Amino acid sequence: MHIAVIIATTGRADLLRRTVARLASQSRRADRVILVGVTSSDLAGADGPACAGAARAPVELILAERGLPRQRNAGLAHLAGGADLVTFFDDDFVPANDYLEVLEREFSARPELVGATARLLADGIKSPGISFDAAVALVEGHRRCETVAERRLPALYGCNLSVRLAAAEDIRFDEALPLYGWQEDVDFSYRLGAKGLLIHTNQLAGVHLGAKGGRTSGLRLGYSQIANPVYLLRKKTIPRRLAWRLMARNLVANVVRSAWPEPYVDRIGRLRGNLSALADLACGSLHPERILEL
Repeated sequence: MHIAVIIATTGRADLLRRTVARLASQSRRADRVILVGVTSSDLAGADGPACAGAARAPVELILAERGLPRQRNAGLAHLAGGADLVTFFDDDFVPANDYLEVLEREFSARPELVGATARLLADGIKSPGISFDAAVALVEGHRRCETVAERRLPALYGCNLSVRLAAAEDIRFDEALPLYGWQEDVDFSYRLGAKGLLIHTNQLAGVHLGAKGGRTSGLRLGYSQIANPVYLLRKKTIPRRLAWRLMARNLVANVVRSAWPEPYVDRIGRLRGNLSALADLACGSLHPERILEL
């Protein structure tokens, strides 16, 4: 099988270079690695000597309009169907050394499988973050579980999202979810799930650093925490229970934690965004793209 890796990035060129160079440790190299930035500075050095072993061919650099859905779609357009599997890695995701080898084995053996996501050895998104060196130590010490543990999912987690491309020919990330996208992975993979099986499996593994640089502001993210699930509910591309759980959990967390916020989270900004979205919902003007005006 031909495997492509697509990484969308902005404002984190140093981290991107380390992430791409790390792909040279894969026991099965990617056939193509496509990096999608917004400006050339986003991709500086990512096709240099340190990253040269990331794939079986030169690393490919392209530019697109800012926004995770737009950048991932640009990667798919550039790929132009030239792979059997495509894996979307965040620029702060470090896969286990056998990730692509296991991916190829699983998708080759199971034609009903259309999407998969890995067990996270650690996830820094809800903490100050995990250092790159700590992530490397975790994946180097990782040994694949002999006992398979997998569960079927209605949608997948986007920090590592692996897709059978033939099942996704008519599916793209929704560009009405701007900037960081927030839940664009759920929208995309929920539609993909109509074509076959989506799984979370412990046979795939990796570490999500949860790097804080380059992310959406607290105000904008807070607005998206309400607007995006409501938008996807209207599209019917998110499970209703998941949408309400996401909105309620984030609103409650932002209310409770705003008095004693974590130093790495703009809780006040997120709460202001939540309340602004609820006000727009009440007056009928709620839409994900409103964050571009905030």
